Amino acid sequence: MGLDRLKRGRGPIMVRTVAGTVLVVLISSVYSMMKIQKRGIDDGVVNPTDQVLMAKHLLEASLMGFILFLALMIDRLHHYIRELRLRRKGMEVIKKQNRGFGDGKTSSSAEIKSMEEDMAVLGAKFKQMESEIETKTKEAKAAETNAEALRKQSVGFLLEYDRFLEENQNLRNQLESLD
Repeated sequence: MGLDRLKRGRGPIMVRTVAGTVLVVLISSVYSMMKIQKRGIDDGVVNPTDQVLMAKHLLEASLMGFILFLALMIDRLHHYIRELRLRRKGMEVIKKQNRGFGDGKTSSSAEIKSMEEDMAVLGAKFKQMESEIETKTKEAKAAETNAEALRKQSVGFLLEYDRFLEENQNLRNQLESLD
């Protein structure tokens, strides 16, 4: 709970500031170790003072690294614990609701039966409507086929009518020429 209070208000800013400072000091220690190691490589011999300084910086860097790692782990654990607490509260609420539904189960069984009957009736109506749709579709296809046949027949009659008109005109012209 103390960690909850720390994470409110100015706490997060303060923690980030301290973590940033520790990180900068860690980087400084690592840089100093690299300088000492480079000096030892360049000279070929490491003097005892450099060895003591190297050990000091190594201990500092290790300590600060562990502190930062542990702070990160504590933060994540706190986050997960808080999440777990919220989920447990949610589960309690759901369990209470389930108990409430369990008490009203006897009255709802009649409702379930009536709904099942309604589903059966609606299923029968659905099948009946599907068969009606299938019948209407067949009738529409037959009517469409019939309309197409009549259209082709009317085109044929129109061509025959034109031929008869032309033949009639030819016969009239021949009759006039005979007179």
